[in-house]
Parts: sequence; structure tokens; C-alpha cells
Amino acid sequence: MEKTKYEQLREKHPSFIYKNYSLEERGGEILISYDFSMENGVDFHPEIRIPTENLNIVNPFDSECAKRIIFSLGMVELVSYWKCACPPKVYVDCGYLDAFDIKWWKRLYFGGLGEFHYINGIGADEESFMDIVCRQNHKHYHPFPYNSTGKNLITVGGGKDSAVTTDLLKSFRDDNIFFTVNDQEARTQTVLKAGYGEDRIVKTYRTIDKNLLKLNAEGYLNGHTPFSAIVAFLSLYCAYLTGAENIVLSNESSANESNIKGSKVNHQYSKSFAFEEDFRKYVEKNIMNEISYFSLLRPFNELQIAKYFAKCKEFLPVFRSCNKGSKKNIWCGKCAKCLFVFIMLSPFIEYSCLSEIFGNDMLNEEDLTADFDGLVGITSVKPFECVGTPEEIALALYLLDKKTDGEKPLLLKRFNEKADKSKIDLSLLKSYNAEHNIPDKFLPQMMEMYSYVAEDN
Repeated sequence: MEKTKYEQLREKHPSFIYKNYSLEERGGEILISYDFSMENGVDFHPEIRIPTENLNIVNPFDSECAKRIIFSLGMVELVSYWKCACPPKVYVDCGYLDAFDIKWWKRLYFGGLGEFHYINGIGADEESFMDIVCRQNHKHYHPFPYNSTGKNLITVGGGKDSAVTTDLLKSFRDDNIFFTVNDQEARTQTVLKAGYGEDRIVKTYRTIDKNLLKLNAEGYLNGHTPFSAIVAFLSLYCAYLTGAENIVLSNESSANESNIKGSKVNHQYSKSFAFEEDFRKYVEKNIMNEISYFSLLRPFNELQIAKYFAKCKEFLPVFRSCNKGSKKNIWCGKCAKCLFVFIMLSPFIEYSCLSEIFGNDMLNEEDLTADFDGLVGITSVKPFECVGTPEEIALALYLLDKKTDGEKPLLLKRFNEKADKSKIDLSLLKSYNAEHNIPDKFLPQMMEMYSYVAEDN
């Protein structure tokens, strides 16, 4: 039997090496770089830059603690390069990992690569898809002083979720700073519309090595990796630099759901509560326990977040979460993510206003029928985007239908024809997921949001 591309590439490139990392301050920025190598292949040297001009650094950028974070960030970075050929052996030469850590990293890689495996037809299992070998001896870590400023480092992606978190934490204004990766206009505008200055944003810039893009163009494997795990470790480093007490995410309860019925394939694995819990345990064991990492929106589903966001009118002109249109700061109006956000907001924002925001009437786009069917659950595969559950989407469409007089949009008609309305869950706007890590001091903000979204209005 002819070997698959996956098998051929693993034979051609039997090992991948995490050789080293460097951390230096140069030309008004902190420069982080990595040294990866693939046997019978090429070297990779990705970089991350953190401008320091407006950064109030209160902890040493290159301390032992800082290096532990940067080493771990490299462990996440490496999977983006490893996946092009999936070498069976991964050698780690620049940091120590014990048996717990190795199992932890394999769980992250396997869960975060679920979509990659599915799209590429790879039938891997968590035990044998990778063998991680640490070639550095155990090093005793000494306790270190942590200078805390009590800040809340809020991660901002430019979409509705981080805008809601920013609004909910307005009473902590003096303590809030913000974090972005590869800053885009919508991210900066979210912060500015909330009434903060741009100097409150810790901006980071991540560069992909061109050798990876070259291999992808030559037919090597490509696909989704757990990007939010990069956000986790990079935000941890920035929180450490600035003495922050909390890293505040905007991941909702819906992120826990898989994309394919009956499977664990989850596009949002590194946004899930399972990863949040794992990350907290790893950091406490290997790095520090002075910084709390949690999602402020974990108790809520996508529909509840959409309802709250709709009342935050200042963000409506600037928010963006379309991956295809992100570089141009637009909604492309042609993808599953745009369609999803349009549907979620449709019960709460005037339909004509919504069409103006997105540049077209998305529920009249016949070309989006396949994506629509996946979102609503008519077909079994949900689009591989950060989207909510079919139950949330169905309720949004049901609520839209109730308030729509006259001619219905094309895809709303399809919903009415295909959906089993007896299964519509009318309680979703009143749900509350108690499985979260939110510190007590932020719980009043949660109750404020819950009171608003659960109210019949």
C-alpha cells in the first residue's frame, strides 16, 4: 500500500530539535528568537518583538523566571514548525521537562492539532504521534522576588468578546492595561473607544520564519495550531514584565464544544476551559503563582455575549473578527465567521444597521448555505472558526424570526424549513456556567452582566 504524505514526511524527517532561544533588549524593544531544526530539512528562526518605549517594566526582562516563560513559549512556537512534516522525535536541548511536563505538552499539541489531523486525514493517536526527549539535566530553580503593580492585563483581539470584557471592567479603569499580538486597527480602536490611551497597550509582534512558508508552498503539511496557547505564554511574559496580577481573557463557555459531532476535534481547544485549567497548573508548577490567568466570560455563551455587546454602541463601528478581512480591517462578508457574528447580533441590533456594519445582507447570501448548514447543525461538521454552538445559533435565528415582519431573508427561510423548533432552547439567555476561575473581586461584574442578559427585554 502506498504511504501517505504524512508517513513519507515522517520518514524523511525523523526528528525535530528545539536547540535554543535568546532574549535581549535592543533598539527600544525586547527581542525573543528561537532556534529550531528539522533533520534532513531546514532551520527555523521565528522572532517576537515587544516595543518598550511605553512599557513600565518592573521585573527584569531576562531573569530566571523570564527565561522559564520564554522557554515555554518556544515549546508552543515549535509545533507550528513541527507540523509541516510531523517528525516522530522531538528533542528539547535548552530547558528541562519532567514526565509530567512531557505529558502536558503532548496533550496540548494533540488537542490543539485536532483540526489539523482531521483536515489532513491523519489518523494519529496521542501516545505515539510524537516522542518528546529532553536532553538537559534537571536544574534547581531558586525563588525570585515578584514586583506586583496589581494591574489587569486584558487580552484584546478586536472582536465583540474582548470589547465586552473591556466594558465590564471599566470600574477598574486605573488598573487596566491591554495586550495584543500583531496589533491591528480594530484592536487599538477597541481600547481607544473604551476611553484609554494607546500607551495602555502592550503590543507584541510575532514573525513566522519564511522557511516554513516555503515548505508549505512545496506541498508540506499545513493547518491550524493552538494559537491561543501562544497568547497564553506571551501574555504571561508581558504580565510578568509589567507586574500584573491578572491576565484577563474573553473566552466563552461555547469554546468547550467540538466542531464534529461525536469527536474531540475542537478548533478552539486552546480557548477551552480544559486548557485554561491545564495552563494554570503548568505555570504554578514550573514558573510562578503570582499571576492569575482566567476568562471573564467563561460563565456565558455566545448569544449572551452578543446581547450584552449590542448595548455597547461605541464599539459597533470598530469591532472586527473576520480572519479573512483582518489585514484590511474589514468584514469580508463571505465567510462562516462573518455569518456567525451577523446571526448572533441579529436579534439585538436593527437588521438594516447590521447589514450596513457587515457591508451586505448576509442572510441573503446563497453562497453561504453550506456554512449556514454547519453552523445551525443541519450538517454534522461545524465550520472551523471561533463560533458558537448550533443551539445558540438556532435560538438567535428563532428570535430574529419572531421580530421579522414581511419577507424573510433566504437563510432564515431555510432555517424555518429545516429546523426542529421543538428543540429550541429558550433558556440559553438565562444560563450560567459555574465552571470558571474568576477571582471573587470580579464576580459583581459577572452578576451585572448576568442580570442584563437574563432579563426578558
